[in-house]
Amino acid sequence: MNIVLPAKQHLQWADCEIGVLIHYDIQVFAPNWKYGDMDHMPSPACFNPVQLNTDQWVETAKKLGAKYAILVAKHSTGFSLWPTKAHDYSVASSPWKNGKGDIVADFITSCKKYGLLPGLYYSCPANYKWKVNNGAPVEDKSPEYLEKYIEMMLTQMRELWSNYGPLFEIWFDGGLLAAAGDRIAKLALELQPNAVAFQGDPDRMICVRWIGNERAVAPVPCFTRTNGKSSSDGMKERAHSPEFFGDFNGRYWCPGEADMPCRDQIHAYLNGWFWQKGEDGLVYPPEELLDRYYVSVGRGCNLLLGMVVDNRGLIPDADVAQLEETGKLIKAQFRNLIGKTSGKNQFVFNIDVPDKRPVDLICVKEDISLGENVKFYVISGFDGKDYHTLVTGTSLGHKALHRIRPFRYQSYQLKIYSHEIRPNTDFAISEFSLWKR
Repeated sequence: MNIVLPAKQHLQWADCEIGVLIHYDIQVFAPNWKYGDMDHMPSPACFNPVQLNTDQWVETAKKLGAKYAILVAKHSTGFSLWPTKAHDYSVASSPWKNGKGDIVADFITSCKKYGLLPGLYYSCPANYKWKVNNGAPVEDKSPEYLEKYIEMMLTQMRELWSNYGPLFEIWFDGGLLAAAGDRIAKLALELQPNAVAFQGDPDRMICVRWIGNERAVAPVPCFTRTNGKSSSDGMKERAHSPEFFGDFNGRYWCPGEADMPCRDQIHAYLNGWFWQKGEDGLVYPPEELLDRYYVSVGRGCNLLLGMVVDNRGLIPDADVAQLEETGKLIKAQFRNLIGKTSGKNQFVFNIDVPDKRPVDLICVKEDISLGENVKFYVISGFDGKDYHTLVTGTSLGHKALHRIRPFRYQSYQLKIYSHEIRPNTDFAISEFSLWKR
């Protein structure tokens, strides 16, 4: 029997449930620049967020209910938010703090202050064809140039992974560069051995995977284990590929992280990931973000919400209000507990509701420290005579949430019909609970 268990970092990561992904890049200060025009890159002289306040960023994330925050230290322009020694296309060449500032350092300090776990995003493959230094377009595709580019990347990753303390998560948008994946993985294991890696190398790293879209809609089923190595960059949905559904018998423990921006992906600049003037009205309604919580966290994944930073260096007021209200809505879902139970080595769980209070939300959590064992389950309501099926489910994982129309049954039953238990180990449901939203 193939035994696959999570690392302790996987367990901590799953318990976080919600994180944020903070995007900031030089094009925020160059509204007339056409994204992708590498022949005419914005000058570092335009980057000057005079009110920049990373405390405000992280405090906003905390209002949402996020437990971790990931900063995009370098996106596809190559402009670096720290004073890198690899090239001079960075904050060191900008007027912000007279070239003496370090946004990555400020971000890490704010995370420590507010108790959020810090992570850093570093884009690898998206940059190879575009530039190395100071906005110069890349046309040389020779092996010699590729090696030069790889050395530049490794220099930057060594800086990010060694100068700012332990990181909770490192984010590879598009995975590891094929030509240097082995070297990158070795460096990460050397400098950040305890970090969870988004789209890293699951043969050696503690990995989580993309779920196939940037709408934070996890597929059904969405098993925690998988056989695939995720290396997509999010430019195209791939939700129907087998790797995104997971595999109950997969060889890697690699849960899904469901990401999405907080602004309208159809109408906002760069699919809502970056700020642009005049778009504050394009924030998603908090009720829509609540729905994404149910189809991400409620399907065993983590929800990673994108946060934009404006040209002042602040999260815009519209986004602050949106994220704070979303946090309140999520908390409100779990204010009225009707009943709860748990247990080991059993496959039928019952909760009695003698006064038949209405129930419209059901939560089931497996103790994933013992592995992923549930293949199929049914939740029913008992009216005193018959059981009526309310929910059928496949993958369970860290948490399954089911919204139902209000019912008033005298008891509710969780029955696990298909499962797999490793010899000489326990199997456990850590929570079967009923709620009224």
